[in-house]
Amino acid sequence: MIAATGFTNVEGYGGLFDDIPALKAMLDAEGLHMSSSHMGLDLVEGDPDRAVSIATGLGMSRVYVPHLAPDQRPKDGAGWTAFGKRLAKAGAPLRDAGLVFGWHNHDFELDDLGSGDTPLDMIITASDELSLELDLGWLRFAGHDPLAWIAKYGSRISAVHVKDIAPNGSCTDEDGWADMGHGVMDWNAIMPALATAGISHFVMEHDNPKDHARFASRSLATLKTF
Repeated sequence: MIAATGFTNVEGYGGLFDDIPALKAMLDAEGLHMSSSHMGLDLVEGDPDRAVSIATGLGMSRVYVPHLAPDQRPKDGAGWTAFGKRLAKAGAPLRDAGLVFGWHNHDFELDDLGSGDTPLDMIITASDELSLELDLGWLRFAGHDPLAWIAKYGSRISAVHVKDIAPNGSCTDEDGWADMGHGVMDWNAIMPALATAGISHFVMEHDNPKDHARFASRSLATLKTF
């Protein structure tokens, strides 16, 4: 369905990587390429050789750590800065293998730490070696302006999750998310800002679509208008 809709690339995640040759064969059969992926910090930090093998075996160009369990999250800015340094160190083997490596945000990294900064600020500024896959939908969900973040960290952003939010009270059976172009996100402003920042890796996402084919086709149709 994804290939027939017109996509040529997909983004993977840890649960897919039990059998890399089989996964590669399935992708190849549909003419799809896994150009980026999410990998857990436990894999990247605990078994970097396997992380590199997965990424290179599938021909990836980008790898992002996407999450930190609530009980592992730092409590202050210094803690988040230390986490950013830890993340950068963990990603060294992937960077050495020629991969872009960094962090993918949700909303918990966007809380105000009391100084006007957020955990995401602390992570990104902890090391110049970290890249960012910016999830635009979670930014808006957390009450932030995606345009401000693109302007602030454009040179550090190597990919974005293109994600829309439904108008208040609608799509409640889809957790309030919407297909790209069918929600409240101002893509007419966001897409030019991404282009100006030189960002060209777009990952379409919907956390809970009732109809996957509808989401894929409508979102790709919207993206193609830009």
